[in-house]
Amino acid sequence: MTKLTALLGATALTATAALADGHAQTWDMPLAYSGSNFHSVTAAEFGKCVTSGTGGAIAITTHPSGSLFPGAQIKRAIQTGQVNIGERLLSGHQNENALFGFDSVPFLATSFEASNKLYDAAKGPLEELLAEQNLTLLYSVPWPPQGLYFRDEVNSVADMEGVKFRSYNNATSRLAELTGMLPVTIEAAEISQAFATGVADAMVSSGATGYDRKVWESLNYFYQVDAWLPRNYIMVNSDAWNGLDEAQQNVFTGCAELAEYAGYWRSVQYTDFTMKGLADGGMSVGPASETLVGELKGIGETMTAEWLENAGEAGQAIVDAFMAE
Repeated sequence: MTKLTALLGATALTATAALADGHAQTWDMPLAYSGSNFHSVTAAEFGKCVTSGTGGAIAITTHPSGSLFPGAQIKRAIQTGQVNIGERLLSGHQNENALFGFDSVPFLATSFEASNKLYDAAKGPLEELLAEQNLTLLYSVPWPPQGLYFRDEVNSVADMEGVKFRSYNNATSRLAELTGMLPVTIEAAEISQAFATGVADAMVSSGATGYDRKVWESLNYFYQVDAWLPRNYIMVNSDAWNGLDEAQQNVFTGCAELAEYAGYWRSVQYTDFTMKGLADGGMSVGPASETLVGELKGIGETMTAEWLENAGEAGQAIVDAFMAE
């Protein structure tokens, strides 16, 4: 018997009793990305797992594409109990606490293996911070490595001057500033329209986002620079979590472990698939020039120093633990 099977079996009586008493709950789960995005697919499977595992006592319904709350509002909605559960790119809240941006420090962790090591180093402090905000972390899945998208060819930082650049967190805004670009805050659900209408002409993002949004309809170049691997996080309102019985919490935990595993490997496999998809769509896909890579790494060193200054001892401890692995 698998661990999850045991967990599901353990909740059967509890779930049946809850349904008999009319206490079945529907938990709405806002997601910022399209339903076809691998993060959303993983979240939907997680929701089905919990619904099945609790015998329908807790039914989770996902709402992709920012249809219930825009991405920037999801975290607050969970904190305040407007919804019990949701997914968010926490680096989008680095202005609240620098620790939220640990996964977006340029050129610190540039591979899936390194991303996992960095997450292991940061998970404890991150959970403590979230607990202070009435949030309980369930699982986290990395995006593929971040590359640079442009409408026009770019071979050096000088070529970026004045380009309108889509930003989604402090790191991307700062990257724009240090390269002479103009940051424009745009949520994932609005990317296609922003590029089609000229609101933005460039971004740093994964192949997954570009592929899902068919950015080849507006942009022409993707440069593989593997700048960082940001992560999405599934969180639950701590009051709602504490309202679950132990068997139900075990189902959530078991389903979260499965989702984290499945999401990670989807991200790994999706990387090569989306690179081919961008190229098939007509984009030029390949590594950046040596000049541009060198200039970007210099900018990365500046941004790393700035993040460490803002994150203080907690940030330095994360980096030290990561480097010691």
